[in-house]
Amino acid sequence: MKEKPENLRIRVVIPVFNEEKSIPLVIRDIPQQWVDEVIVVSNGSNDDTDRVAAKEGATVLREDRKGYGWACLLGIEHAVTKGTDIIVFLDGDYSDYPQQIPDVLAPILEKDIDLVIGSRALGEREKGSMTIPQIFGNWLATNMMALFYGVKYTDLGPFRAMKVEKLLALNMDDKTYGWTIEMQIKAAKHQFSYAEVPVNYKNRIGTSKVSGTIKGTVMAGIKIIGAVFKYKFGK
Repeated sequence: MKEKPENLRIRVVIPVFNEEKSIPLVIRDIPQQWVDEVIVVSNGSNDDTDRVAAKEGATVLREDRKGYGWACLLGIEHAVTKGTDIIVFLDGDYSDYPQQIPDVLAPILEKDIDLVIGSRALGEREKGSMTIPQIFGNWLATNMMALFYGVKYTDLGPFRAMKVEKLLALNMDDKTYGWTIEMQIKAAKHQFSYAEVPVNYKNRIGTSKVSGTIKGTVMAGIKIIGAVFKYKFGK
């Protein structure tokens, strides 16, 4: 599909924390003809992120409660109030390729898939763009999901798209590191259809707030593994 269907409303949600150097590049690379609005959720940024994102034409929201999930939830809330059919999630550090948004949307538009994950494992990765703990964590989490939930993923990548009606049905709850895997697990529990598409990945601008620190890496690992058991054996 070469063009966005006229009747579909598609919005992009980009959670950011201090990404003043990268966020303008991300916004400029988004194929504007495919999206109705770019929503940048500034998660407590104290640099010039908000101003430069607004200058590039994005809608900028503030969420000062720290956590990736908090930022995503505010972005979803805004998108729903504006009337949206599909939300694309994208990182603001310029490690993703926003030009691939049509590729990520394709399974939804062409095959009526509910959730699409942009898989870095299936795409081309620039050397050093993912750390060894990240690669191992993805491998472990996806294999645990296969074992406990019967779904076959290769990545927990942040570049993803989902139908809004299905996303709201998940009642997303995680406010921090477990957001991405929660979405995939809950989609599996709801028996929603899913697909992966290869996406490319490059070294981010700046230092990662998660994989770039020992604390972030450990906390993310605990959250991700904990989520697998929480939604399998919890109430």
